[in-house]
Amino acid sequence: MANHDMSADKSFSGLVRRGLVEGVFTGLIALGLFVLYVGLKTDQNINNELIIVQRWGLLAIFVIIAAVARFVTIVFIQPHINRRKLEKAKAGELEISTKKGFFHKHFLKIALVFMILYPLAILYFLGPQGSLKWVDNFGIQILIYVMLAWGLNIVVGLAGLLDLGYVAFYAVGAYSYALLSSHFGLSFWLLLPMSGIFAALWGMVLGFPVLRLRGDYLAIVTLAFGEIIRLVLINWTDVTKGTFGISSIPKATFFGLPFDASAGGFAKTFGLPISGAYYKIFLFYLILLLCMLTAYVTIRLRSMPIGRAWEALREDEIACRSLGINTVTTKLTAFSTGAMFGGFAGSFFAARQGFVSPESFVFLESAVILAIVVLGGMGSLTGIAIAAVVMVGGTEVLREMSFLKVVFGPDFTPELYRMLLFGLAMVIVMLFKPRGFVGSRAPTAFLKERKAVSGSFTKEGHG
Repeated sequence: MANHDMSADKSFSGLVRRGLVEGVFTGLIALGLFVLYVGLKTDQNINNELIIVQRWGLLAIFVIIAAVARFVTIVFIQPHINRRKLEKAKAGELEISTKKGFFHKHFLKIALVFMILYPLAILYFLGPQGSLKWVDNFGIQILIYVMLAWGLNIVVGLAGLLDLGYVAFYAVGAYSYALLSSHFGLSFWLLLPMSGIFAALWGMVLGFPVLRLRGDYLAIVTLAFGEIIRLVLINWTDVTKGTFGISSIPKATFFGLPFDASAGGFAKTFGLPISGAYYKIFLFYLILLLCMLTAYVTIRLRSMPIGRAWEALREDEIACRSLGINTVTTKLTAFSTGAMFGGFAGSFFAARQGFVSPESFVFLESAVILAIVVLGGMGSLTGIAIAAVVMVGGTEVLREMSFLKVVFGPDFTPELYRMLLFGLAMVIVMLFKPRGFVGSRAPTAFLKERKAVSGSFTKEGHG
């Protein structure tokens, strides 16, 4: 017994020693990474001269946080995770449990009920004006990214085609609605499907040149396609007005009732006080319906021959061809279907904002959407939705964290560091959940009983 205690003490002291060493190295690496971005800041003085502001205290806080986090991970978190895995292995527990609790079994129903009641509850507790921010930033914004990520999931998660220019279809949908509604006076309900059709056609245009490309080469071509669309929007000033963008875009209507202060408006018709909250709530339920449509179509397509052809293409294109599957039409349908949902989201975005410009469709948007798909788990609708809530909602929460100025100083602006924290969250998730939030998926083809497939038995990156 004494020998066991001594060996345990030695192992713990070894962990502490290793944690201290790695903590110091992590602190040094953080110092090198943040010294130019956090420790030094350029500013203008009263004479419009560029000066360097030193923020060594803020830099020290970042370095200490990095070092302490690495020490805690080495000494406490990793040993705890290893012990749990060892105990499960000894007990013979499967990685995928067949027993599901009430919350796990009814998660989708609970989430849907919550989403339906969310704007009404916010309106009841905060009033019309107080609910604007919470319905718009924490509701509509997140659902837009959920829809975009589910659309990209068809291309990346199901068909295995790496697309870095998905934001181009988002832009096509937005500008289609903006131009046709402004110049021809067409309604939102007519332009919504038309924008999706236009984006699907552009998806086929992208699909034809890349039929023989996969992996990194496909990613480069799709990235170039997204940049070409953005540059066209900037330079075709006669149509798109360039960097000035298109403003005064007509809003969506509720069965012909506009959301304005006119006598025939929505508020006057139903005897409600004039407020912009009703339009935001209407948009919330509209994007929720579009998300549900995207999920339904994706689920139905996965169970159809075309969905199984996508998954076969993802796993092995050569084997897919040997089975007699036409890879040309399979790729084109994947690109066009995913692009169609991007076009739907783009037209909704234009109606919501009332203004579109090329600045809203930069490569960073494609990167964020792709990151949501990867972090959520490729092919998993539930995991992607959770990732969108965590990532997009988390960056919005930063705007409300004014109390961080007490820790980091009065000059600290939380929202400016959102991409830094976004990248940190991606690294943490990839370390502990390398196949995304949902590391298992149910196959579309099964014998007698549908069973979840662990991420350990699927190809890397397709969990």
